Amino acid sequence: MSQITYYTEEGLKKLKDELHHMKTVLRPSISDQIAEARDKGDLSENAEYDAAKEAQGLLEMKISKMESIIGNARIIDETNIDNSKVFILSRVKIKNVDNAMELEYTLVAENEADLKAKKISIDSPFGKGLLGKKVGEIADIVTPNGTMKFEVIDINR
Repeated sequence: MSQITYYTEEGLKKLKDELHHMKTVLRPSISDQIAEARDKGDLSENAEYDAAKEAQGLLEMKISKMESIIGNARIIDETNIDNSKVFILSRVKIKNVDNAMELEYTLVAENEADLKAKKISIDSPFGKGLLGKKVGEIADIVTPNGTMKFEVIDINR
């Protein structure tokens, strides 16, 4: 049984584009490699053939997994997001209680996380610690260096 995951329209489109690339570019390329290796003769001692067959198996496994993820994906309706608490797609401004450093992140699904774009996964320690918090509440976030305290300053979309 697969787990339902939530995505933005942009995030789901990215997954579908990646799946399309695997099926239309990578799959034919590997088939060509197998055919080329097969033409070289004895398959029992053909390392190129074995490598291409292994690559094909791995690609088919990735395609199957990606199809399952997409099949269980749901798009988040951004118009119904409640800004009184931190939820997925909330852009939250937080302040480190110890050093007063302010940070701003958008909480997204795990596959859409991108720290450079300030998008963190709701499954990460930060995401889990912030979910459900309201403005003014303190989130205790467990990190490898211990528990850190962050105050929620602002929540918006």
